[in-house]
Amino acid sequence: MEGLLRSYGMTLVCMMTVAIVFCLMGTLFPGVVLAMYTDKAAISEIGIRYLRIAALSYPLSVLGMAAAALLRSTERVRIPLYGGMAQVVVNCFLNYCLIGGRLGFPRMGVEGAALATVCSAVVNVLLIFVLARATGYTYLTAVRRHFRWTKTFAASYFRKCGPILANEVLIGVGNMVINMVLGRQSENAIAATAVFRTLEGLIIGFFAGFSNAASVLVGKEVGAGRLETAYERARRLVYLCMGTIGVIALCLVLVHRPVLQAMGLAGESLEICRGMLMIYAAASVIRMGNWTQNDTYRSAGDAVYGTVLEIVFMYIMVLPLVTWTGLGLHAPFLAIFACCFADEPVRFILMQIHLYRGTWIKPVTAEGQAALADFRRSHRLQAGKKADK
Repeated sequence: MEGLLRSYGMTLVCMMTVAIVFCLMGTLFPGVVLAMYTDKAAISEIGIRYLRIAALSYPLSVLGMAAAALLRSTERVRIPLYGGMAQVVVNCFLNYCLIGGRLGFPRMGVEGAALATVCSAVVNVLLIFVLARATGYTYLTAVRRHFRWTKTFAASYFRKCGPILANEVLIGVGNMVINMVLGRQSENAIAATAVFRTLEGLIIGFFAGFSNAASVLVGKEVGAGRLETAYERARRLVYLCMGTIGVIALCLVLVHRPVLQAMGLAGESLEICRGMLMIYAAASVIRMGNWTQNDTYRSAGDAVYGTVLEIVFMYIMVLPLVTWTGLGLHAPFLAIFACCFADEPVRFILMQIHLYRGTWIKPVTAEGQAALADFRRSHRLQAGKKADK
């Protein structure tokens, strides 16, 4: 447990450093930041007003993400799930109230949307810490134990986490390029995208909760040496998570019109956002499968396969397609948006092959390593029997 707590402290410091840098950029130099994402002066002006306030949520979001990671790694998956759900609900409610001045709240416009983002981040962090304390979970507040580092520990941490850190940086850069392309489309498309991102947060909250829960359930069995149980559980959990996300996405599609109207969309921007939700509803099911499988592989000791696939397809498929259709062909916005998910079906097929092969089970505990030879031998025999049939 001491190693886990030190890892949490190191992770929190690294994440918070980046969050503070971006917070300062957003609050002090919002015009410079917005210039990278859009070429429209009117939108940039609105974005500056939003970013100056919303950037204050970055350190809070990082604290919530780090705390959620610690909770999930110690099998407390419900607390961060409740925090994420509350954050989305509060964000949507305050957007409804503060943007247009409803239910007695002041009419704040874009500043209201930014304030809703900050307040929802506060709610997420507070709920996580309050629920953790209420359930007797003391590791989040054991501050001294978080920072008992040694040079050997620090070197080991960055050596093991280096590939994952590189993956997140490269994916972040890729998403930044995608947002730059989307930010150079029509004003109606940009307005639709802004609303869509808020609703996407609802789905992503479930993504993270389900995926992390699946990784804990599988990783626990791998560590205990019950490899066959882990293998079968992973196969079931992938499809369960995909089906659940499909139902949630369908519900969002069914109630999309009143939701979009309540968030201020009308006319062309509403129709564009409706199209985005339809595309995302279909893509989210496959994306959930990829997300769950990648997290499951990592929990079982294979941090490379899913990471490499994600980076490779981002840079050889998604970015070229989005850039070409958006800046070269000037294609319809929904066609550009669909290209953002072009890699998901291909990666899903490759991830499924890897899942059924079972080669992603690479235990690091003594119990897991002791059971590995029998597991591999058993699956080679099963493969042979299936081939004979």
